[in-house]
Amino acid sequence: MRLCTIDGCEKPLKARGWCAMHWRRMKVHGDPSVCTTNRYVPMLDRFWMKVQKGPDCWQWIGAVTSEGYGSFLEGFQGRGHRAHRFAYEHLVGPIPDGMQLDHKCHNRSCVNPRHLRPVTHKQNMEHDSGAQRNSTTGVLGVYRSSKNRYQVGVGHNGRKFYGGTFKTLEEAAEAAKQLRLSLFTHNDADRKTA
Repeated sequence: MRLCTIDGCEKPLKARGWCAMHWRRMKVHGDPSVCTTNRYVPMLDRFWMKVQKGPDCWQWIGAVTSEGYGSFLEGFQGRGHRAHRFAYEHLVGPIPDGMQLDHKCHNRSCVNPRHLRPVTHKQNMEHDSGAQRNSTTGVLGVYRSSKNRYQVGVGHNGRKFYGGTFKTLEEAAEAAKQLRLSLFTHNDADRKTA
């Protein structure tokens, strides 16, 4: 029986001189020695194999959810975690009960704990980075009304606050920003430009 040509590997040959494991690594990573999913590697080491530290964000390069958050399994076929929550709990400490983690950088796949802060659900919603995908104006809090006018409306504590109707999108955008500044506490993007 012929064996894998990788030094120290005594598994049977599958293709191109490699065993099934090294062949799979070559197909996935382009290098038979790269391993990011080994169940025998300690959990924290596996986690850090999937983090690319940059000067600002620490990008998660492993699996992501449909919403764009990093996904990390604890142990082989274990319980799944959001990667940013896992990083925060291991580097900072437990997330307080009833709190969520807000990405101050607006990068959902970032796991840098300096970019994460515990907030309430309401505060997390206040730190929105922009208009929703279905917005017809592309401006947060600004909607088209009749006769080519723009209406300002901002949700806060389960109520809708109206900021008026305007002829131009620019006027409405500024009015929406001012209304958010008066109501919200965690709208960093508006505060930077105020």
